Amino acid sequence: MFKLAHISDPHLGPLPDPKLLQLFSKRILGYLNWQRNRSRIMGSNYLEQLVSDMKAAAPDYIAVTGDLVNIALPLEISGARTWLEEIGDPEYVSVVPGNHDAYVPGAIRKARSAWWPYMCGDENTSLPALDAPSEATFPYVRKRDGIALIGVTTGRASAPWFATGRVGSKQSKRLRQILEELGKENLFRVVMLHHPPFPHATRWHKRLSDASRVRAVVKRVGAELILHGHTHIDSFEQIEGPAGPVPVVGVPSATSAPGGKKPAARYNLFKIEKTNDGWTCRMEEHGFEAPNTPVKLLTERNVSIPSHSVAALPEE
Repeated sequence: MFKLAHISDPHLGPLPDPKLLQLFSKRILGYLNWQRNRSRIMGSNYLEQLVSDMKAAAPDYIAVTGDLVNIALPLEISGARTWLEEIGDPEYVSVVPGNHDAYVPGAIRKARSAWWPYMCGDENTSLPALDAPSEATFPYVRKRDGIALIGVTTGRASAPWFATGRVGSKQSKRLRQILEELGKENLFRVVMLHHPPFPHATRWHKRLSDASRVRAVVKRVGAELILHGHTHIDSFEQIEGPAGPVPVVGVPSATSAPGGKKPAARYNLFKIEKTNDGWTCRMEEHGFEAPNTPVKLLTERNVSIPSHSVAALPEE
């Protein structure tokens, strides 16, 4: 049995004091939002407790689906690298960036450099950031015990008051090729991205602008599980695959305090096993039920995984 933990949107705080010049951009909006709202909702030690419980569950792998920071200040990005090191070794932890990690132009390049060991494929895990390839980092692939984890970036700098994401045509094409090849190997394919790809997942100004590209890829070549963040809520949806519906699972922010408008901090644990007929997957949701209470098992469910036979699909 392979245990995969999923955590997202920690929005690590406290926010460093920005220089005045750094606020002459979209960052001023995010800074004010932190001071007025996020510092209260996300300023306690719930993240520390959640991570401690998650590590006690001894997952074989941890997926972090973006928004590690708030307004992508350089000190936030370097601080997030320290937090990742506390989570676990890059061999067992993967990250994909979110819209807050790409908050302003140039931020995503700095995050990519700082978080490189956690944000690259197996073929590049030994490379330092300075020697990392300059293009086509995404999608990246890591294979662990019959499980293939595919990291997709949707993080793009967007206009003020927008939190949109985009995959892009080149990345979509590579995603299709990768999923097709991994499907032929009969691996359990887990797609990790920040923005949810199913229809009407968010408000228009926070959407994945080309979500239809992702749905078209999955419909054509399939996947076994899709993990996302961004919405700060627990969600379980499905999109069409070639052999049946593909589960799409979102998790609340890892720092959300109980009692707020959004669900309290949570992580998901997937217990995946290979069988003669395909795969089984048991999903557990762990988190807070009320203020001043410990992390507990909230719900569990069996996740229906579609069978796949990519090699048998007809050519277009």
